Amino acid sequence: MRFKADRATLLKALAHVQSVVEKRNTIPILANVMIAVRDNHLTLTATDMEIAIVEEVAATPVRNGAATAPAATLYEIVRKLPEGAEVELDHAGGDAQLTLRSGRYATSLVVLPTDDFPSMTAGALPHRFSLSALALRGLIDRTKFAISTEETRYYLNGIYLHAAESDGTKVLRAVATDGHRLARVEEPVPDGAGGMPGVIIPRKTVAELRKLLDEVSGEVEVALSDTRIQFRIDGITLTSKLIDGTFPEYERVIPRENDKVLRVGKKDFADAVARVAAISSERSRPVKLSLARDLLVLSAASPDQGTASEELDADHVKYEAGPLEIGFQARYLNDITDQIAGDVEFRFSDGAAPTVVRDTADAGVLYVLMPMRV
Repeated sequence: MRFKADRATLLKALAHVQSVVEKRNTIPILANVMIAVRDNHLTLTATDMEIAIVEEVAATPVRNGAATAPAATLYEIVRKLPEGAEVELDHAGGDAQLTLRSGRYATSLVVLPTDDFPSMTAGALPHRFSLSALALRGLIDRTKFAISTEETRYYLNGIYLHAAESDGTKVLRAVATDGHRLARVEEPVPDGAGGMPGVIIPRKTVAELRKLLDEVSGEVEVALSDTRIQFRIDGITLTSKLIDGTFPEYERVIPRENDKVLRVGKKDFADAVARVAAISSERSRPVKLSLARDLLVLSAASPDQGTASEELDADHVKYEAGPLEIGFQARYLNDITDQIAGDVEFRFSDGAAPTVVRDTADAGVLYVLMPMRV
């Protein structure tokens, strides 16, 4: 195998693939990237056995072949080469080392057998559809903060993606919850997605996919089965196993009868929460919301630092129900307001019941937040 490539192009692809490589693995081949030149195309492949990424790279092929090399080491070498450099990689085959040359610089890397490199491409993916990178980014960004990190409840360690019905209309819905808050976001269902099974996309896959989506603006091709999902984006194919578990019946925890409605400007509310929460270094400390007609008082207390409060009046707040006091983790409030585009609409029942939070600019966004005792 031999090819030449521009340093910037190769570096970008290596950044993608080495991100997937498991840094502390017990199987040496999983620390390597597969570099293959076939039919005048260069591809880089990395996997941790749960996720695999394959990227086509613009290069000048010289000789077909394949080799594996340490992904992190190769990335660091290419990263430290000067901008504008041309990189040549050459592998004679077998146990020969992989040689990298660039200008006056040369190095050789130990390779592992390509036959040992695992494949995740086997098996049919019968359900296929496309949606825009913008829509997929929106589904991820507005739900990922609610993904659970509690490993014992592994079925909550991802985003539940499925086709559903909302007010008689088919939608593609993403849901995440950690038991303290729930995020549910909808987009119009793409052609071909109506019959898809509900799948739980793992947290690491969500993070890797989201990084790739930052660099593209077109369509993303999605293919999936009951056990795997694949995303194709601008010459990059990300394939992942799905979480083998049953996502809870989340609709049962969404309150339907909350009738006390507070509407408040997003920036006014988020800034006030940040100011009163600054009194305490504990991110889990609650912020208390005290409500009266067209008046919201936010307050927080710290045994070590003191107290803080801020009023938002009728210029910023609309509330017509009876008095109410309720507390929430400041971080949870900020996580939600960060994703809201319009005004924030809270729907309360009482100070101890789950609260519904909506985005007035997007009817497809819904959050549920559990209160804290204050």
